[in-house]
Amino acid sequence: MYPYLRMIWGWQRAKALPKMAIDATHVSSHRCWPQDIDMWMELNNGRTLTMYDLGRIPMGVRVGLMDALQRKGWGLTVAGSVVRYRRRIRPFEKFEMRSRGLFWDDKFLYVEQSIWKKNGECANHAVFRTAVTGKSGIVNPELVVQELGYEGASPVAPEWVKQWLKAEDMRPWPPMQDSFELAKKAA
Repeated sequence: MYPYLRMIWGWQRAKALPKMAIDATHVSSHRCWPQDIDMWMELNNGRTLTMYDLGRIPMGVRVGLMDALQRKGWGLTVAGSVVRYRRRIRPFEKFEMRSRGLFWDDKFLYVEQSIWKKNGECANHAVFRTAVTGKSGIVNPELVVQELGYEGASPVAPEWVKQWLKAEDMRPWPPMQDSFELAKKAA
């Protein structure tokens, strides 16, 4: 089940924090609860993605995005992600999440997030390709950042993110059903 109570708690706490720029870092504290773990007694990889929601949403509150969404009748969606897992988060372990707007292009806003253990080790790191949506589809990110009061060009995308996006552009969509059928026949 989605952690609605934790989401509401984070949203309300973020309202009390100072506003911040879209490329500033929002830092939040979390704990791995029993409902977050898998059979290997660690934070489940899918639940990690949900935990990242619990960092992005308060960040969105602090940069003014959530107010803009309400004002304009916009929605928000994740259109892609890349995650690197390196260290386990165990039950009841506290950890810190860092979330920031990374850059934007003509369609998407990119958010960088990481989870840090109390000993200073990075447990995992992700970049999310997100989109603001309106009645006519995806809202141009330039309009979104203007609505947030940001003036200026997008920060430059890191080279490794550019390479990820290049690989994404080469990926067929929708996936080719033939490859699944061939794999079945080969087995």
